[in-house]
Amino acid sequence: MKKNLPNDVTFLSKPFLLLAGISGTGKTRFVREQAKATGSLSDTYCLTSVRPDWHEPSDILGYISRLGRDGHAEYITTDVLQFIARAWRAIIDAELELKVDGDCRLTVTGNQDQLNQVLPYWLCLDEMNLAPVEQYFADYLSVLETREWQWNKGNFNYHCDPLLKPATIKQLEDINELRNALGFVDVKYDREWKLFCAYGLSLPFNLIVAGTVNMDETTHGFSRKVIDRALSFDFGDFFPNDFDHFFESKVTHNTLSYPLYSHATADNLPVIDSDGHKSIEFLKAVNQVLDNTPFKLAFRALNELLLAVISAQPKDEQQLQAAWDDFLMCKVLPRIEGDYDKLALIDKATTSNEQSLLTKLATILERELSNIWTTTNDVNKLRTDLYRKNVDGSTLSINCRSKAKLAWMQQRLEHSGFTSFWP
Repeated sequence: MKKNLPNDVTFLSKPFLLLAGISGTGKTRFVREQAKATGSLSDTYCLTSVRPDWHEPSDILGYISRLGRDGHAEYITTDVLQFIARAWRAIIDAELELKVDGDCRLTVTGNQDQLNQVLPYWLCLDEMNLAPVEQYFADYLSVLETREWQWNKGNFNYHCDPLLKPATIKQLEDINELRNALGFVDVKYDREWKLFCAYGLSLPFNLIVAGTVNMDETTHGFSRKVIDRALSFDFGDFFPNDFDHFFESKVTHNTLSYPLYSHATADNLPVIDSDGHKSIEFLKAVNQVLDNTPFKLAFRALNELLLAVISAQPKDEQQLQAAWDDFLMCKVLPRIEGDYDKLALIDKATTSNEQSLLTKLATILERELSNIWTTTNDVNKLRTDLYRKNVDGSTLSINCRSKAKLAWMQQRLEHSGFTSFWP
């Protein structure tokens, strides 16, 4: 039975998620349930277990081999590349058009009604940091930043640079073998396949990559290149396990879907921050603390903060600050790690555990998040949970996430002399 996107779906601001948490919290199951909510495990979900020996993009996207057939080139595909092709077929089946724009780029065009028929395709990279992500996922990380959405009165264009480049396809002795392996054998894909051969196979807009992450002695850490390109979720903070409601949960997770924007514009901002000034001033205040440190934020961070506000569409100041709070948790705090020396205040270097970049940031945020800055059950200071709700559909109110996380990170610094965001 054909599905459409639910009316109450929550659109992500980024299609690359890092779900970090201790083993057994349900990170992989969360991705499975998201796929089931909009599609099916057989069609719109792919689980790939990352291996410790992955060190280059060919481990996940495939490679050209000349070992057989008298040295003729053939492309060895992977489950991941085949899943990406499956997501592309869903776009084509929804009658969205592929065309070449004036800059000789392969572009998807369509309207909102057609888009509602395109389901999200969830690629789950299990134990993602068993191998160095910067190495085996380098091609994806680079191409991810080339996504470009353009909207005009309900119509859109989408463009992205190719993952599988046309120069690679042209090296193959028999291109039809690759076509068969990627599932484009049906004649209804003739036109689109010719375009892919000429311009390459890029990231489909309906692909969401979710990596599950455990931080222990067997895994690798993340560089800021990875963190800057992802939404990092401390799974225990965003989707906590409640033992008391194991058999009958009191809350439910929002259904998530792929982003609809790549660059923030004032036209899409909510009324509460119609020109983006409030969000810009908020980020400037945060950046004053991070100035002259490796953690300072740049234009990408501002764009993604505004995209987060656009995705949340807050109605009042508390909801706007809730979006800022989640942005801190997903994009800012994951960047911060180090010992006393690295986190010492630049104008007051100290080895005492009373002052650090974390305590200074908490002081600034107490002012900037004044409507939600509490870890007590003060009903006037609670914020809306943007990723969960009560089972009856009503709003779920929670305490400020970033305040609790900063306190946890500072306590960890004082206890062990080193701290990071990761549990």
